[in-house]
Amino acid sequence: MKVLLLNGSPHREGCTHTALAEVAAALEGEGVETELFWLGQGDTAGCRGCGACAKLGRCVCDDAVNAAAERMRNCDGLVVGSPVHFAAASGQVTCALDRLFYSAKSALQLKPAAAVVSARRGGTTAAIDQLNKYFTISQMPVVSSRYWPMVHGNTPDEVRQDLEGMAVMRQLGRNMAWLLRCLEAGRAAGVPLPVQEPPVKTNFIR
Repeated sequence: MKVLLLNGSPHREGCTHTALAEVAAALEGEGVETELFWLGQGDTAGCRGCGACAKLGRCVCDDAVNAAAERMRNCDGLVVGSPVHFAAASGQVTCALDRLFYSAKSALQLKPAAAVVSARRGGTTAAIDQLNKYFTISQMPVVSSRYWPMVHGNTPDEVRQDLEGMAVMRQLGRNMAWLLRCLEAGRAAGVPLPVQEPPVKTNFIR
């Protein structure tokens, strides 16, 4: 079993990384392999709405999003981490997820997922709600913890002093590992995946 932890912060080893690393350590402690993947500081394009990914199987913008999609095909779970910018996830991670979830839905569907956010003070729950919407539209079971998955601080050292936040991260990792084992046991017992409804799209007019 393997979980991809996506860091959507412009800082490679900042507060968001500190939170994700705590989740990863808990997963590793439960025998689950992890990979921390940083989106980087380069320009991350937003979705063009061109629809080319339906034919190509990948986004036409060949950057970190396609690299993340390839990694997800070999992973069983996803954790997305972001700093809080104006009570929302970072613009970079928003652009990345718009494209990732549109172009690589088959690599994500029905895999457990969780959101992690870091902030100096407020806006955390709004950012968590935003990230969770990507998961729920893709039929991904959302993994929770003992409190909302957030940490507070201006620096990694301050985040590590957020003892409750760190405990929430560790519990999140253990809960993710537990759910992955449950799904693995279900597959071994022959529990089938849910039957999918045929695609239907309406625009409320016709």
